[in-house]
Amino acid sequence: MQPGDGLIDKMNEGLEKCTHFFYFVSKNSIGSNMVKMEWQNAVYKASKGNCKVIPIRLDATSMPPILSQSLYIDLYSNGLDATVGQMVNVIQGNSNFNASTNSFSNLSFKIESQTETDITFKIYASHYLEPISNFLILVKNAEGELNFSLPTEGMFNGGFNKDVKLSNGNIVNAELMKASRGITPTMPMTILITKDKKIELKFVGILHQTSESDYTPIPQRT
Repeated sequence: MQPGDGLIDKMNEGLEKCTHFFYFVSKNSIGSNMVKMEWQNAVYKASKGNCKVIPIRLDATSMPPILSQSLYIDLYSNGLDATVGQMVNVIQGNSNFNASTNSFSNLSFKIESQTETDITFKIYASHYLEPISNFLILVKNAEGELNFSLPTEGMFNGGFNKDVKLSNGNIVNAELMKASRGITPTMPMTILITKDKKIELKFVGILHQTSESDYTPIPQRT
């Protein structure tokens, strides 16, 4: 669209030309009359065989009854990478799913508090569920200098890993932490690091496990 273009006219033009209509279903989109007008017109066009309507679930909102019989893409449960891959396959008419890469990060972390002996991090999901809560906490401290825990989760699986080589060639140490639940926008994960006040924390960053053998950096919130 260009400045001065009419929104309704452009919506109508897009609906006339579209062959695939992706409807992003969320609490906000369900409540929007403008969005409702758009997707209901797309459903009408689909009923004539001129368009395919594909709902994409963004949050825990239930599907509108008229779309409840349709298979939908579940971004909320499966994450962005899987969703993008499924969207591409729908457009291309492929039945097989191939994971795609995307620079967007649904996860981020923030240092919530810091004292001489305690540092608390929180890992947040910004838009949808991250089902795999496996992380590497990167540090340059030696083994035994720091204690790691998930205070709101109880027990966790993991352990200290020496001499982890990063993609930039740097060598660091890392604490592997695996929680038994996913992370959602309303349920962040808390990580607590404790140490002797004489020990300096040499924190490097946090990596998230994205496949069996791959870990991806997650950004820090300001």
